[in-house]
Amino acid sequence: MKEIHHWIDGKETKGTSGRFADVFNPATGEVQARLSLATKAELDAAVESAAKAQVKWGATNPQRRARVMMKFVDLINRDMDKLAEALSAEHGKTFPDAKGDVQRGLEVIEFCIGAPHLLKGEFTDSAGPGIDMYSMRQPLGVVAGITPFNFPAMIPLWKMGPALVCGNAMILKPSERDPSVPLMLAKLLQEAGLPDGVLQVVNGDKDSVDAILDNETIQAVGFVGSTPIAQYIYERASANGKRAQCFGGAKNHMIIMPDADLDQAADALIGAGYGAAGERCMAISVAVPVGEKTADALIEKLVPRIEKLKVGPWTAGNDVDYGPVVTKAAKENILRLVQTGVDQGAELVVDGRDFSLQGYEDGFFVGPHLFDRVTPDMDIYKQEIFGPVLSTVRAGSYEEAISLAMDHEYGNGTAIYTRDGDTARDFASRINIGMVGINVPIPVPLAYHTFGGWKKSGFGDLNQHGPDAFRFYTRTKTVTARWPSGIKEGGEFNFKAMD
Repeated sequence: MKEIHHWIDGKETKGTSGRFADVFNPATGEVQARLSLATKAELDAAVESAAKAQVKWGATNPQRRARVMMKFVDLINRDMDKLAEALSAEHGKTFPDAKGDVQRGLEVIEFCIGAPHLLKGEFTDSAGPGIDMYSMRQPLGVVAGITPFNFPAMIPLWKMGPALVCGNAMILKPSERDPSVPLMLAKLLQEAGLPDGVLQVVNGDKDSVDAILDNETIQAVGFVGSTPIAQYIYERASANGKRAQCFGGAKNHMIIMPDADLDQAADALIGAGYGAAGERCMAISVAVPVGEKTADALIEKLVPRIEKLKVGPWTAGNDVDYGPVVTKAAKENILRLVQTGVDQGAELVVDGRDFSLQGYEDGFFVGPHLFDRVTPDMDIYKQEIFGPVLSTVRAGSYEEAISLAMDHEYGNGTAIYTRDGDTARDFASRINIGMVGINVPIPVPLAYHTFGGWKKSGFGDLNQHGPDAFRFYTRTKTVTARWPSGIKEGGEFNFKAMD
């Protein structure tokens, strides 16, 4: 059985705890590897080593750090297919979707090449008589990233790129469900010229997370995952004096106005609702058609599209629409929530509960589901299902539709489909949600903007990537300088009387 280890001080390092986690092939349900889980002592030792390596790395000028990122970009592009294959094998994503996972992380690394500009401070000449004032952005020291299973390349890259290029050392604890790609990225960073010890990949479970949160050397923690864990990490990290940016769950609504292009909206819902088996924090899981006529027409267009979806393993070719979910427990939870929806009175228009894939009966595949006439009091509306389940909530008016999204406890992403500019502008202005799409189903910002949700989708005041990442991973030092006057006059040889 293959064993997956940690990456400490520039080399693969076997764990000493004797504890392991199983890494599954989601398509077959078989265990394909065992992952070493770190002890608190191992985590603390990795942090101590990272702190020593950070001193020299933090003193390296930003342009040289950016050159490491430039080389890293080249190496990711070189190994794109290898990374995507490893990602698909452990997560279950289709191969094109896995490449997209890597690509969206790569774009953040490309943005990080601009570090010399982004790290510039401010300067005021003659703030007072003979006084200059200036600010410097300096690294925090050692920081940590705790990343989720659903984007095993993208989110580690979102964390490590800005943290490292700002001059920090990073402890990365990736998901124990699909850990191989973060380790591959660490090796590529070493090849790109990152000094050993500046990036440590420590695999673990809750014990490792708590060790990160309690370690006094670690100055900041970035997290992406479920809302209960995001809130837990934010509160414990903050209580220990750390900076924290923690991003949680979502229930993303798409409002479909009567004037929308319904074919376009239906296609968007298929991709945004069922892509990656719905295991995206930016997935559209709630369709909100405005008016009964709009709702009936939308359902009519959705059903044949859903019934044509091809579900299968990533090895079946690039025409597979989505693959398995990540674990058996995830599959069971999705089907439990589907049954809850039926029991609470929602209309199950497309029923994927009996889906089975020949030859992969033990895999974690879930068929596509479509609910209609869902109401806000139902569990399938209130909870994040994180599976291939789309719920339709019919709204009688635009105001009712926008209130549904605004009143939900999650505020990650949302979208509206309309041809009317006034409606779109009003929606974008009023909605209390962090990322908004107008005729765009998954409004994930590009790398030079920032990514972050509102309400219970995000904890902390700074977002991921973009300029916010450079603010999060640095602290500002302001210097007020005054120099004695008269030195430029040269030496004086006469006795100077007292003034």
